[in-house]
Amino acid sequence: MASVHFNRIALIGIGLIGSSLAHAIKARGLTDHVAISSRSAATLARAEELGLGTSYHANAIDAVRDADLVIVSVPVGASGAVAAEIAPALKPGTILSDVGSTKTSVITQMAPHIPDGVHFIAGHPVAGTEHSGPDAGFATLFDGRWTILTPLPDADPDAVAKLRAFWEGVGSMVEEMDAAHHDKVMAIVSHLPHIIAYNIVGTAEDLETVTESEVIKYSASGFRDFTRLAASDPTMWRDVCLHNKDAILEMLARFSEDLAYLQRAIRWGEGDKLFDLFTRTRAIRRSIVQAGQDTAAPDFGRHALEQK
Repeated sequence: MASVHFNRIALIGIGLIGSSLAHAIKARGLTDHVAISSRSAATLARAEELGLGTSYHANAIDAVRDADLVIVSVPVGASGAVAAEIAPALKPGTILSDVGSTKTSVITQMAPHIPDGVHFIAGHPVAGTEHSGPDAGFATLFDGRWTILTPLPDADPDAVAKLRAFWEGVGSMVEEMDAAHHDKVMAIVSHLPHIIAYNIVGTAEDLETVTESEVIKYSASGFRDFTRLAASDPTMWRDVCLHNKDAILEMLARFSEDLAYLQRAIRWGEGDKLFDLFTRTRAIRRSIVQAGQDTAAPDFGRHALEQK
């Protein structure tokens, strides 16, 4: 039995996260009505074909009317425009949240538009795959994964507790933290790995001494797994880079320093330094598996997702 229930939930944006929420909400019985909105007519039509919601709306403002909970699942650069659009239709007491992976920027964009009496609590489910669109979602995406909430200092405690219960209801573990700290954490654990993956795959594509067919034909697990990250939604990751710029640049600078250290160790044959680094990083991998955030399977746990 669900510990929280909403009369009407509006999902603005129905990509991987939005569609997974739709599946999970339905499976866990968290609402009587799921109103779905998308700017893309084709995406909205597909969501209806898949039966993801109760009602479907080309205009976000129609989806949020009478909603008790509104989740905005759009690229972070569009957050402010969506907030401005839906603000006139938000009723007092509504909880408004998002799923963007940068929080300081989202809060800065959305907060000025929030009407009095509406509870705006920014959030970020740390879950996903490289796939996108309404077909990509599945009900168990959030199971055992963390969702981070970054409520403002004056946020209503009851509203925060209810949003926490919602995310726990779809399977998440929930943590609260300051938005700026969230952005630094995500810069190292998510944003930097994706940027490195995009860069490595781009480097391979640009090589003149190795053909593209060889890169594809002989891809070992290392390069193959980088291409999985590099296959992520370009619009989303463009916006992440632009809207978490300071934290990402800080982590890139640190990475560049560490890369130079590694480069020197290889050049001068300093095997002890290489062995020490590889031993420490291996321990991190084991810790992630022990924490239940992945499996020790050779496919890095993706087989379970592919069998959803």
